[in-house]
Amino acid sequence: QVQLVESGGGLVQAGGSLRLSCVASRRTFSSYAMGWFRQAPGKEREFVAAISWSGGSVNSADSVKGRFTISRDNAKNTVYLQMNSLKPEDTAVYYCAASHRYSGSIPNKGEYDYWGQGTQVTVSS
Repeated sequence: QVQLVESGGGLVQAGGSLRLSCVASRRTFSSYAMGWFRQAPGKEREFVAAISWSGGSVNSADSVKGRFTISRDNAKNTVYLQMNSLKPEDTAVYYCAASHRYSGSIPNKGEYDYWGQGTQVTVSS
């Protein structure tokens, strides 16, 4: 079992930045593919960004390309999501996820095994 704890959410004005962090409880964190997803009220949970176990492969949704960057520090059991040029439509609960079955930067939420509790990001116009 892996426990994931997100932090770093908050209220920011449009054009601002936030950095989300997700700390994993397991020392085998470096063998897990990691992803970030988000869910706005009344909408499906959607893919934001993903990173392979080594950090050598990343993937992101078209809606955040060029603005959001995913990275990981395996020594700290932590994955990050740097969010720049935030827009009101980025407002959502952001979830961190881990996959022990896959090693690549996977965009499909069904391929993740563990989820954090989420952190709220609100972007005001």
